Amino acid sequence: MFHVHYPTVVRKLTGLVRNESIAEDLAQEVFLRLYQHPPNEIDAVGAWLHRVLTRVGYDYLNRQTRERQIIEKQEHVERSSEQLQQSNEDVVMSKMNQNEVQEVLDALPERDRQLLMLKYSGYSYNEIAEKLQVQKSFVGTLLQRASVKFKKQAEAGMLNPYKQEV
Repeated sequence: MFHVHYPTVVRKLTGLVRNESIAEDLAQEVFLRLYQHPPNEIDAVGAWLHRVLTRVGYDYLNRQTRERQIIEKQEHVERSSEQLQQSNEDVVMSKMNQNEVQEVLDALPERDRQLLMLKYSGYSYNEIAEKLQVQKSFVGTLLQRASVKFKKQAEAGMLNPYKQEV
């Protein structure tokens, strides 16, 4: 039965999902369901397979759509977070001259300094993750923490009455 119906199932799934290797994987799932829950009438196998392969194909497509939407939402949140961080840092940096910025950076831990330097040098999250050997998913969090430290350090320096002007 497998050898008779397999080519048709794969062909129909390929038309549905537009990818032959994925269609072959989904065909395996269709035949597994046939084995686990066979139709009541053996003559109805073709129609049963068509109904199941359609359901399996659409389930796959819906899952892909949901995953893509989740990824897009995560990227949107990362971009929004990055823009918010950037605007907060820009406010602090706009009040400081280049020497003051360098002093604040020098006072930060090495990794925080590297994170901020890479970010403001135009590196992407992927590139920063690669250079600092951390997971990409951590870069946003690490940058946010480094930004908070930078802002606190900068505010402490600007409010310090004993700070010497150069």
